[in-house]
Amino acid sequence: MAEMKPAELSEEALNELMGLCENQFAQLEKLQNEIILCEPDFCETPQEQSVNQLMATEAELKQWMTVEPKLLARNSEVLLQAGKDEMLKLCSELEMIASCYEAKRDKLRETKEQELKWMEEKKQALMAAKDHVERLQSEKEKLSELSVLQDTKAKIQKMKVYQDQLMESLAEVLGKHVPLPHNESSSNKKKKNITPELNEDLISLNEILELLMNKVLTTPHDPYMTIDDTFWPPYVEMLLRYGIAVRHQGNNFKIRLETFW
Repeated sequence: MAEMKPAELSEEALNELMGLCENQFAQLEKLQNEIILCEPDFCETPQEQSVNQLMATEAELKQWMTVEPKLLARNSEVLLQAGKDEMLKLCSELEMIASCYEAKRDKLRETKEQELKWMEEKKQALMAAKDHVERLQSEKEKLSELSVLQDTKAKIQKMKVYQDQLMESLAEVLGKHVPLPHNESSSNKKKKNITPELNEDLISLNEILELLMNKVLTTPHDPYMTIDDTFWPPYVEMLLRYGIAVRHQGNNFKIRLETFW
């Protein structure tokens, strides 16, 4: 927008404008002298004085509202110049408002682009989720009861093989570190003369553990086993001491495997 420069007034217009200014100043001076010479009305209370001032102000406002506005001057050049000044002021304010709205528009446009991008990403994620759900449903429909049963059997067989491997490893470790006792030779027995003959039907520690585990699995309502001559007492004492087995409260000849959960 092109900047409007104020035009210079002619001598006649300047003289008329100066005359109007002198008349206004003379009128203001007259009013000021009247105000100075006027005796102020003193009221008994400041509240009453404020009410009187308010009433006078309202009366003066009503009087000014009834007065018809007059032209600043009769000279067309003065009126044109005043109009140009008001137009320049209005244009400056409109340019400021337009600049503010352009900045707000740019911000809204940026926010809109971000929202559109976010919405597109959400649409893609939703489509991917729908495709995944449809694929899972199709795969579920293809699986038959026979395939599920076969898969379960295979898992059970795999667990049995793994259990057998664990039991073999346990038997190997126990057989190496906690072997069954053996009868000593007659010469050694004569020298020590304290160890009686051991029962040849003693079972290993691994077999004792296996019996206890099978008892818990087969009859969980009655997991206790009766100790007989095939249980070597040191084995039983070791299981009880280390918290692997628990003795029956009412019968000392019964033990069960401790629960480890």
